[in-house]
Amino acid sequence: MTDLLHFQPGPQRIVCLTEETTEWLYLLGQEARIVGISGYTVRPKRARDEKPRVSAFLSAKLDKIMELQPDCVLGFSDLQADIAADLVKRGVQVTIFNQRSVAEIFSMLFQLAAMVGEAEQGAQRIAQMQADLRAMQAAVALKLAAGARRPKVFFEEWDTPHISAIRWVSELIGIAGGDDCFPELAAESLGKNRIIADGGEIVRRNPDIILGSWCGKKFRPENVVVREGWGVVNAVRHNQLFEIKSPDILQPGPAALTDGVARMHRIILQWMDADLAGAFTP
Repeated sequence: MTDLLHFQPGPQRIVCLTEETTEWLYLLGQEARIVGISGYTVRPKRARDEKPRVSAFLSAKLDKIMELQPDCVLGFSDLQADIAADLVKRGVQVTIFNQRSVAEIFSMLFQLAAMVGEAEQGAQRIAQMQADLRAMQAAVALKLAAGARRPKVFFEEWDTPHISAIRWVSELIGIAGGDDCFPELAAESLGKNRIIADGGEIVRRNPDIILGSWCGKKFRPENVVVREGWGVVNAVRHNQLFEIKSPDILQPGPAALTDGVARMHRIILQWMDADLAGAFTP
């Protein structure tokens, strides 16, 4: 006789429509619950070999998802609202996270950990990430106390048209030791609202460092330095142009809070040291 009172503690068959939830579940040791992933997933690498790919970012193979019989589909942002609505109409439980800030990423991570019965482990991992970020802030404070400057940083999410950093990236630039050149745009959740139509405005703000993370294609510093009028920009004059790989920074999850920000922090500390040594004097 079926026990009508029995239930599973948390979802057992999860489809992840974006990479950050996949990475987090693997880190928590809960990858067995995942039955489908995004085609853009690269973290962890083995996920691509172990799990069927059922979605892009703005589209999904709905019939394939239904064949996997998920008891929960995880997505990100209003941009996946149509996919979510279609799945809900088919009777699927869908959770859409909409994290945009560092604090909201931590909140998402804790919520998901709790959903799969790993709240304690999730809290411990979050605390370690927070400790690492505070250590970065302390290292920056020491540099500033020694007379270093905070570099002005232009983070380019796309090149044509120019799109500046989203909120969590802007906040992580600050934690890493720099100042976002376009902080007023960071609060805009959609890329189209962070377009800088006039490249001359970037020149006028004169970043000391340019970080490129062109989602879906390799950052080409050689293409940046030949832009009309950009030869006077400090970052170009001093060859301070660097790539931050998109999977490491543009996914609002563990990668951005670890590898992505750590890469920016190393770049910024090196700039501070060189600046203290007089490398960037006019």
